Amino acid sequence: MEYIFRDIEKKWQQRWKDTQAYKVSNESDKPKFYVLDMFPYPSGTGLHVGHPLGYIASDIYSRYKRLKGFNVLHPMGFDSFGLPAEQYALDTGQHPAETTKKNIATFKSQLDNIGFCY
Repeated sequence: MEYIFRDIEKKWQQRWKDTQAYKVSNESDKPKFYVLDMFPYPSGTGLHVGHPLGYIASDIYSRYKRLKGFNVLHPMGFDSFGLPAEQYALDTGQHPAETTKKNIATFKSQLDNIGFCY
């Protein structure tokens, strides 16, 4: 039996999106739990291997706490206002607002493709 991972992962990622599996409710009676990762700098054209490496443990722990009945807030953000973002814009000859917007979209897509629960 062949495991066609792209199809299978796409199916389940769509299901999580459709059911809002990772949506946090302010109206919940469940105990609250907060997990925070370090935010990446959107100062490159994509994630490198170190990004997911750092997010795997917190993703697993967030899923575990959800399964244990917690209302888990596990946000992802981007450190968009530092020197790395400015330097990337200078290096590429583009406006920082444009490179940051474009790179954040790329990062979000990559995080979704990996299957993280943000």
